[in-house]
Amino acid sequence: MAVYFDKKLNAPTEGFNTKIAWHSVSQLLAVAVKGRDEVSAEVNIYANEGELLEDVAIQKQSSVSYIEWHPHRDVLAVGWENGEIIIWSRQDNSQVALNQSHKTCVSVMAWNGHGNSLVSGDENGHFVIWKADMRGNVQKMPLQQYDISPMQSITNCVFKSTKGIADNLSDLARAAVNGDENALDRFNWGSSSDKKGESIVASMEAQAYSCYFGGSEGAIWYYDGKSNFSPSFSVEGSVLFLTFFPKKGILVVVTKNLMLSQFAVTTEGVATEISKVKLTKGKSPHADVIWTIDGMLATTSGENLVRMWNLNTEENYVLRLEGHAFSSNEHVSCIAYNSKKGILAAGTNNGRVVTWKRIAPGTTQEDNESCWELQTPTSLETGDLLQIGWDTSGTLIATRTGIAGYVLSEQIMSHHFGDDVAAVQVSPSQLSIFCYGTQVQQELKTDIHIKGIFASKDKVAVWNGTQLVIYEVSRNKQFVRAAGSFATTSYIISVHSDSVYIGEGNNIQVRNFQGIVKQLLAFTETEGEPLVVDVCGNYLCAASSAGYIKIFDLSRREARQHCNPKLVAESIPHFSQITSVHCNCNGTKVSFLVKLTNGKMSSRVYVWETEVDSIQGFDFYKCETTEKRSDRKANKEPLVQFCVPVNHYWDSKEPKLLACELHPTHSDPNQKKAAYRKSVVDEVPSDDKASKMITKVATLFSTAENGMVLQEVTDMENAFSTLLGIRSPHYFFLKKLSEIDDPFASGKNESEDEPKVFPYVGRTVMRDFIGLEDSDEATMRAMMNFSFNLTTGNMDEAFKAIKAIKSESVWENLARMCTKTRRLDVASVCLGNMGHARGARALREAKKEPEIECQIAMLAIQLGQLDEAEKLYKECKRYDLLNNFYQASGQWKKAIEVAEKFDRIHLRTTHYNFAKQLEAIGQISAAIKEFETAGTHLFDVPRLLLDDVERLRSYVLKSQDAQLKKWWAQYMEGKGELEEALRFYESAHDSLSLVRIHCYSGDIDKAAEIANSTGDLAASYHLARQHENEGKIREAIHFYTRAQSYSNAIRLAKDNEMDNDLMNLALLSSSRDMIDVATFYETKQETLDKAIVLYYKGGEVAKALDLCFQAQQFSTLETISESLDENTDPAILNQCSTYLIEHGRNEKAIDLLVLAKKYYEALELCMEHNIIISEELADKMTISKESADNEYRNQLLEKIAECAMQQGSYHLATKKFTQAGNKIKAMKSLLKSGDTEKITFFAGVSRQREIYIMAANYLQSLDWRKDSDVMKNIITFYTKGRALDLLSGFYVACAQVEIDEYQNYQKAFGALTEAYKCLSKAKAKNPQQQEDKLVALKQRATLIKKFIQAKKQIESEPNDAINACQALIDEPDIDSAVRVGDIYGTMISHYVQHENFSKAHEVLEELRKKIPSMNILYYVNMKTIESIHKALDIPMPRNFNVQSQKTSGVYAGSADEDDGEEVDEEVIEEEDD
Repeated sequence: MAVYFDKKLNAPTEGFNTKIAWHSVSQLLAVAVKGRDEVSAEVNIYANEGELLEDVAIQKQSSVSYIEWHPHRDVLAVGWENGEIIIWSRQDNSQVALNQSHKTCVSVMAWNGHGNSLVSGDENGHFVIWKADMRGNVQKMPLQQYDISPMQSITNCVFKSTKGIADNLSDLARAAVNGDENALDRFNWGSSSDKKGESIVASMEAQAYSCYFGGSEGAIWYYDGKSNFSPSFSVEGSVLFLTFFPKKGILVVVTKNLMLSQFAVTTEGVATEISKVKLTKGKSPHADVIWTIDGMLATTSGENLVRMWNLNTEENYVLRLEGHAFSSNEHVSCIAYNSKKGILAAGTNNGRVVTWKRIAPGTTQEDNESCWELQTPTSLETGDLLQIGWDTSGTLIATRTGIAGYVLSEQIMSHHFGDDVAAVQVSPSQLSIFCYGTQVQQELKTDIHIKGIFASKDKVAVWNGTQLVIYEVSRNKQFVRAAGSFATTSYIISVHSDSVYIGEGNNIQVRNFQGIVKQLLAFTETEGEPLVVDVCGNYLCAASSAGYIKIFDLSRREARQHCNPKLVAESIPHFSQITSVHCNCNGTKVSFLVKLTNGKMSSRVYVWETEVDSIQGFDFYKCETTEKRSDRKANKEPLVQFCVPVNHYWDSKEPKLLACELHPTHSDPNQKKAAYRKSVVDEVPSDDKASKMITKVATLFSTAENGMVLQEVTDMENAFSTLLGIRSPHYFFLKKLSEIDDPFASGKNESEDEPKVFPYVGRTVMRDFIGLEDSDEATMRAMMNFSFNLTTGNMDEAFKAIKAIKSESVWENLARMCTKTRRLDVASVCLGNMGHARGARALREAKKEPEIECQIAMLAIQLGQLDEAEKLYKECKRYDLLNNFYQASGQWKKAIEVAEKFDRIHLRTTHYNFAKQLEAIGQISAAIKEFETAGTHLFDVPRLLLDDVERLRSYVLKSQDAQLKKWWAQYMEGKGELEEALRFYESAHDSLSLVRIHCYSGDIDKAAEIANSTGDLAASYHLARQHENEGKIREAIHFYTRAQSYSNAIRLAKDNEMDNDLMNLALLSSSRDMIDVATFYETKQETLDKAIVLYYKGGEVAKALDLCFQAQQFSTLETISESLDENTDPAILNQCSTYLIEHGRNEKAIDLLVLAKKYYEALELCMEHNIIISEELADKMTISKESADNEYRNQLLEKIAECAMQQGSYHLATKKFTQAGNKIKAMKSLLKSGDTEKITFFAGVSRQREIYIMAANYLQSLDWRKDSDVMKNIITFYTKGRALDLLSGFYVACAQVEIDEYQNYQKAFGALTEAYKCLSKAKAKNPQQQEDKLVALKQRATLIKKFIQAKKQIESEPNDAINACQALIDEPDIDSAVRVGDIYGTMISHYVQHENFSKAHEVLEELRKKIPSMNILYYVNMKTIESIHKALDIPMPRNFNVQSQKTSGVYAGSADEDDGEEVDEEVIEEEDD
């Protein structure tokens, strides 16, 4: 908590303060003072927290009207009421008077952001622009002048850009580098000019000079930075506040009547209004408006509050003057905001400076009054504060009244707690002292500004850095007196008994209260200088800059070193320095905090055990001790993580107990995940502070045996700001200003028996001592031992510690403590010692619940801790038990709310229980509503109101519930009021009761009308009985039929021989009635057909068929047979089928045989009468695999397939053979169908060798020569079927086709080659026969190869080729390989080409003799023959077979050896078995 020390500004001459202004960079303050003669005036300059610069004298015989500091230089512009402007420079303490361009009072002045331009305006509307250099020197002659309006004063001026030219150029360059197209367009790196020819520097300079200025009549003008002045817009009223909001690019205007307007402005200065709103104004005609955080305005106008207006969200809220320090007529008169520290300062009419510190992040999106915290106000001696302002550092505040000025410097409020005495600084020179032992509070006013406090048993020391004052404080009465004072510059001060311990240099000086040094406690140069000291009991500990800690015993006349000094720096990694140190009450332990080399505070608190000379620590970030003790069974609960200790104190009575104040860090890795997982629906809404980072207080027990064990962790209440100390059983906290009670009210209206409360310090009871804070010392000591042993896990010693306690209240308090420690075993012992049998029984029963929280909650209920029980039930989400708890505690509203949201299964029960409770206390109307909600009103409401018949009748009339109306009608009927009963029966739509009463009254017609109109079954039945009793059979049958009581109608029809009605009634009735009527009809020959139909409809099919056979009712029999299905008795089906066969209805007979599962008979019937088996019929005869033996099923399927094959249904046969698993027969059936596509597909999916071969054989029967796909499939199937011998034969056939059809010996040779390969790989049964085939194939291929070579050589080596051809002709088996005609044809063609016609004719004649029976034209082209005869002039023979030419499909020379498909498929290597 911070306070502000005020210092009154000393002025050279007396007068009235009119203006104050802080420099934006330097710590300089300008104060304008008007002389008492009302003529002269001066401006005083102050520095260093209000020190007057006496060599500065800015004076004139005129009043100061405006002062404005240069933004960067120590230059001040001063405007005077006579129109003069003086520029003062601190550098040479010079004053320059500018040309007096203004003839009237200067009303406004402003520097631009760069500081190279100054603008000024006066009350006559004269606007002047002055040029300044880089040092802030302003040219005497104005740069430009402009008269706006002689009737309007200029009140405000604001520049569009608050930056200088260099800053703007830097921003533009940065934007251009980042890819901003506009910036790139403006930045021309070559010529430094933009597209319009204007240089960037000139453009920037114009922007830096451009500004808006407002007048007293509401007009706003714009200056573009060059030479153009123009009116921009106007508002209603005089302009009070004018500023530019660069984030949104808008201009904000506030008038004196607090009308807020926002205008969007363009780069050319054109303004467009976007919003206008009237701000709330107080009683004062004066208003103050300022900027706070980005987009937030603060206004004040004579109210006890400051109004905050958020321009981003269009929302507002107020900050009030709250607390005892402010009077009812006090209001805010001026405001200022410190942007560096986020503090809003306000001056009041009672001379107080009030501050609000912003505790939320600097954003305006979720801003409200809870983001600001009221700080300690500072009271000044004078009255109304007229102006207030912050310096550039944010540590100084300047304010003024009409007659005085003040500078307030910030200082953290000092406080100390020691020896049961708390001392708190409440103002710069005042502190409040409270002795908890004697309940005495005393106020101490000092003569110095307090900067440090130390409190001991009966002494309080205060100091300010130059002087130390010791006061003696009486513990029993309000008596304070000065015990001594002396000068010292040290801040390292402690007090014990009659000595003061001061750290100076390498020593701790022991002085008396007059400052005389009695002793020196020396630190060597190696040990360093003492930085921090502390006194507890009779021991003083000190930590040095080198990381040493020393302890001194102060119990004797002179201080003596208690033990050897300890160098802790070598035991702590990354050690930088010790920031605080404290010792316990017996000097055995010293705790300390350290700063690390990275500048951050360590998350550990360390303890030096002096008796064993060891250092141990506890890490609050990881929640673990620095020593790993596997044998210790310490209490693991509660835990704390991700915290850093900031304060630590030892208990002044218990040497083992250490308390630490913990601040949470911002690096909790689980915090965001937990916030994401948390759902509003999952738990009942909790307090808002649960979502904030809360300061915690942890207590630890430190012993050499157990190390440091975490004992308790509690959240510090929101009302407290910091931990002051610990003295069991209490923690002591410094309160926040907003939570401080009226300090002057303490002691008022208090009885002597009631303890007094120190308003500045709050204390809370430690968890283990709740309810025991007033116990005797022995009990407190026992409880402390119990808590220690409980924490360290030593339960035996823990119970020993409290065994001697006999007080029931102590056990009760201990049991209450168990609700927090969650020790049910301890709670059971406590309840036993309390004699709380009911609570012990309830606790045993609660242990059946699986959640530990439920068990603890039951304990809390038995102890009366209802709030704790409620919290526990919510924690474990046992909303059923929470509902019961609310009901038991009478919190019905909460019970219903919980049931509606989380326990809906018990919602109606909750409403019913609430209704019973309301009934018990006599709230009948409310109980009725709850009974209705619970759904039990039909029973409970009549029970409640039975004694009040009229009210009950009224309730029934208003109700819309038919059951309730029916009940009331029955009640009225019982009392004999039939008209009333009829009315309510009709309202309840109870037709039966209406018919019943009308029949009772004899109004049968009305009853019949109701029964007919409503169609109510019960009403119709009752009326039918009435008619039957009266002998009206026809009417009785009618209403029995309407009531669907057909058996009664049939009974009456039979008894009264109404046979014609029986058939219809029986068909409407049940099967039993149908059979009964059928039996009745069977006795009569003329109604036998009706009997058959009823037997059939009633499910007696066998009986119906028997009657059909007996009565020869064939048409009926066929009708019945059509409705038979697989669920019919097989005997019946067989009987029907036999009958149908006898009468030639074979198709229907087959269907019945199939239904009777006589499949073979059905098939024989199909074959006998040539009835085609359809696929549907075949599927019906196909038995599922699960319902029959597999062998029988396969035999049946094969039988179906064989029948289908005989009938030519090859596809159906294939399907059934396949289902039977006989793929060979399936393939044979498919082959008979001739469906090549399906044959190919079936072979591909069957993957059986025999099927592959069958498919290939079939495909060979097709015209595979013209279809390459068929040829490929043949090769593939033979290959997959491993029939390489057959494949070889196919290749041979291919070769022969190539020779015979196309004369393509090249392809024929390739085919024979493949044939040879296949045959050589085949596994033949007769190897010798296979070898002979291979030899023949090889010989044939060799001959073909020779012929191919001869044809190739005939052009290059004709003689060799001719000889080769002659040799081939002479081969004995040449015709098996090469056609002789082809050889002769080749020779003839060669001779003709070379015009050797005689030789050609010779060979031709030889050919004709060789094969006279063959057509020569197969081998020699006709044109070739004609050319030979023509060349030799030989006539064509007459016996030349011309007819053969016409009929032959192939002629010599017509085939192209390149045509046709080449068989080049590779033969798949045969796999080894």
